[in-house]
Amino acid sequence: MSPNADPFFPEIDQIPVLESHDTSTDLGFRSYDPDREVLGKRMEDHLRFAVCYWHTFCWPGADVFGDGTLGRPWHSANGDAMAMARQKLDVAFEFFSKLGVPFFCFHDRDIAPEADGYRESAARLDEMVEAVAGKMEETGIRLLWGTANLFGHPRYAAGAATNPDPEVFAYAAAQVKHALEATHRLGGENYVLWGGREGYETLLNTDLRQESLQLGRFLALVAEHKHKIGFEGRLLIEPKPFEPTKHQYDSDVAAIFAFLQKFDLVDQYKINIEVNHATLAGKSFQHEIATAVAHGILGSVDANRGDPQNGWDTDQFPNSVEEMTLAIYEILRGGGLGSGGFNFDARLRRQSIDPLDLFHAHVGGMDTLAESLLRAATLLEEETLQGFVDERYAGWKSGLGREIVEGKQTLESLHAEVATGKIDPAPRSGRQELLENRVNSVLRR
Repeated sequence: MSPNADPFFPEIDQIPVLESHDTSTDLGFRSYDPDREVLGKRMEDHLRFAVCYWHTFCWPGADVFGDGTLGRPWHSANGDAMAMARQKLDVAFEFFSKLGVPFFCFHDRDIAPEADGYRESAARLDEMVEAVAGKMEETGIRLLWGTANLFGHPRYAAGAATNPDPEVFAYAAAQVKHALEATHRLGGENYVLWGGREGYETLLNTDLRQESLQLGRFLALVAEHKHKIGFEGRLLIEPKPFEPTKHQYDSDVAAIFAFLQKFDLVDQYKINIEVNHATLAGKSFQHEIATAVAHGILGSVDANRGDPQNGWDTDQFPNSVEEMTLAIYEILRGGGLGSGGFNFDARLRRQSIDPLDLFHAHVGGMDTLAESLLRAATLLEEETLQGFVDERYAGWKSGLGREIVEGKQTLESLHAEVATGKIDPAPRSGRQELLENRVNSVLRR
């Protein structure tokens, strides 16, 4: 808190770690214990929780049919923009500290309001970065990742890197340069690019090939500047299939991997996967994680969920241990998140107007992920699934399978083996129901 700043959450001291059966309070962790050891590592170091600045402190509770409902004092349209930014900063770090998370994330426009011109906007960001640095030093809370808002201002209505106007491309490049350098100054462990409007609304006015070339060049410029300034964090791309555009070029993990291959950027970028974006793409979160692990590009996670009855990005807090267990199982099998983490890119419901609802939401999400981590660790330790998978694919480790992979067999040689009757395979059961029962037995413990 700044000198003389009154606490925004005076009812909260520090969220405690409780016994699982403790019913004395609703505000306490029953599964999350940062120091609990799981698979030889502290729970906090596995999960690396972060709070997002935008939904938590910037979103006013508005939707397309109504005004904001949350009534935060720093949302006032009549106040001094920078004074409100400093108040928001005080509240944010009070919240991070009392919740006990090690990280936070922000867009440039979350912490510093945009001014009438670029120079003043940049000056505002520089001023707030200095203030954020002071808060970080005071509390020990770190920056998981920073990013630039290249979707909010009307100039980006037709995209940023993929805009038909090269001057918009140039403006976006300047904004990313500044945001990347701000992230670097704050010791950020990653930098994220989310192409919120990098797509099209109609093909009647769109040149797909041209926009693809522009986006590839933009990503290359960012990677070049990262190395120039000595930023050692990861560059991450966040997939989303649509909304606000009809189709976005970074639609899912596989699409991004193909794009990175095309422009020779696979070694420069990894993926920040959001749960709700995965389901909007028609994929499970587990699938998107497993795909990223298989291609060696898993970077970080935006933890939230969608509503199965709504076809848009509802950004609700995670509450399904089953869904998250299967995803964390894939993460653990892939070696963990490294410099990434679980960032709560989630927002309160519009009717949850009490500031304390922010704590209830995050505590529930953190407990859900902690319980999921414990269940996923059990799946790994007991080889609930892996033993069957290894046996199922054992034929590829030696003999014919190995010869095929190593290029020692041709279509002609394989045809000869089959034609002589030497190879006549019978189908084998995938035992899906058995494996589902095994998972459920772990989830029920």
